[in-house]
Amino acid sequence: MPGPAWNEASRNAAFAALQQFLPRAGAEYSAQRNFDFGPDRRDNVSGLSAFIRHRLIHEGELLDATLQRHSLAAASKFVEEIFWRAYFKGWLEHHPTVWLDYRSVVQAQVESLEGNSSLGERYDRAIHARTGVDCFDAWADELKSTGYLHNHARMWFASIWVYTLELPWQLGADFFFRYLVDGDPASNILSWRWVCGLHTKGKTYLARVSNIASYTGGRFNPQGRLAHEARPLKESRIHATRSLPPAQAVPAGARFGLLVTEEDCSPESLSLRGVPSAVLGAVTTNTRSPLPVGRLVRDFAMGAVADGVERSARYFGLPAQSVHSDSWDDALVAWARSNDLDTIATAYAPVGPVAERLASVRQTLARNRIELIQLRRAYDTCTWPHATKGYFKLKSRIPDVLERLGIAGAAFSAQHASN
Repeated sequence: MPGPAWNEASRNAAFAALQQFLPRAGAEYSAQRNFDFGPDRRDNVSGLSAFIRHRLIHEGELLDATLQRHSLAAASKFVEEIFWRAYFKGWLEHHPTVWLDYRSVVQAQVESLEGNSSLGERYDRAIHARTGVDCFDAWADELKSTGYLHNHARMWFASIWVYTLELPWQLGADFFFRYLVDGDPASNILSWRWVCGLHTKGKTYLARVSNIASYTGGRFNPQGRLAHEARPLKESRIHATRSLPPAQAVPAGARFGLLVTEEDCSPESLSLRGVPSAVLGAVTTNTRSPLPVGRLVRDFAMGAVADGVERSARYFGLPAQSVHSDSWDDALVAWARSNDLDTIATAYAPVGPVAERLASVRQTLARNRIELIQLRRAYDTCTWPHATKGYFKLKSRIPDVLERLGIAGAAFSAQHASN
């Protein structure tokens, strides 16, 4: 079974997981969240990350539900985890060249694995759980078999990958992105960069024996097997800050179709300014990496998109279709023509594979006189402008963001009652 409780990629499953977690979202979560008790005991974490990553449930709903049950002070740790995700997403939106460099380096490193026998052998031992570092090997196996790792284990794993095994961080981030069901472009690569001292310059994360032993409940004690220092990595490029693209809206009077991607599988709650004429689902999970992407990752993404398409089709009373190919160009043009569309609307895709695919298909659509509109959610518009530098700038604005979004708890009950 992938993840804590990810046997169904649906909005109903997301709300069921949320309802189960809510009583523990306050002091209990704060006290227990950093412990990795192993794959058979995940009741100390929310189990919501895969649903959030695909926006089968979105952050505003999580915050509203949590603050209906707990005070902001009591649930501060869980609330901050939600805002950390917004920070990473927003920061990468402001610094997209970080993603471009990562993609380029991963491609080059994957191509070099066969020609560099030393790198290839060390990489194979790491991904096949044959390093001899028992905790690392257990986490590698858990990642591939369940599609999940506890957040603390992800940091330990990354530190051991870089400083003990001396492997390129980009290949480690790629390994995570291929197998994490909740794998997110921004959270993933920026967390790896943080471990390496690239995100917060000079600040690294070193996995320590005592920390691992303590926070795994004594399951692991890799005495004498870990690196003793973590020197920060360096990069020659300075990543300039770009402005966020302006928010878009469906043009008045447009005959538009609704495109559902793995970035946002609750499209019926977007601000559409009208009713779509057709609904289409498309995935591009296989383009996460030049190497094969794990089956659990592909299956969850496909299931999430299918759920979003079916739900939206019922909501709007429309026929539903899906693209079963990584090449969207011809399929989207044919879909638009068959439904007499002049516009395709979709949820805004942050920096990552879906954004790359949309940038590519936009040109094809434009040549066929079809406009592509990306609709950004209010939560992103409120949080991303505060994510240009460190997290604490956004953290200080949490009460303001909650007030701007009108989050007080009551909206959750009404929303869930209608599902």
